[in-house]
Amino acid sequence: MKIRVVSSKEEMETLHQSEEMIHLAFRPSNTDIFSMVAKCPKLKAIHMPTSYKKTLSKSSLMFLEMQGVKILEGDVWGHREAIEEYSEISQHVYDRIRQYKGQGMSDEDIVIQMRTETGLSPDILSFLIRRIK
Repeated sequence: MKIRVVSSKEEMETLHQSEEMIHLAFRPSNTDIFSMVAKCPKLKAIHMPTSYKKTLSKSSLMFLEMQGVKILEGDVWGHREAIEEYSEISQHVYDRIRQYKGQGMSDEDIVIQMRTETGLSPDILSFLIRRIK
C-alpha cells in the first residue's frame, strides 16, 4: 500500500481521487480535512503525528468517522519532502503479518513484533492487520 505524504496545504491540490491513505506532515484545519475527503472518495485512513491528531476538532473527527475514514497516529519513518511523494509499505510487511496470523499470534503480539521489525507505528500496523484476512 502506498501512503501519500502531504507536506503542506499547497500539496493538497495534487492529491488524486484514488488515494487510500494519506500522511499529513502539517497540522490540518477543518477545511483541509473536508476538502481532502471530498477530493479523495476512496480515502480509508489519514496518518498524522500524535500532536496533530490532538488538535483536530470534534467536528472533523465526527465527519471522518461518518465517512469511514480512520485516523492513525505516527510518523512516516525516513521520509524527506524532497525525496519522495509516497511512502510505500512493502509486500514483506504483508507477508510477515500473514505468517504471524498463520502461526496463531494475536493481533497485539503481531503489532509488537512488527513494530520492532519495521518501525511502523502501532496504528498503521493494526490497520493493516485488520485489512488482511
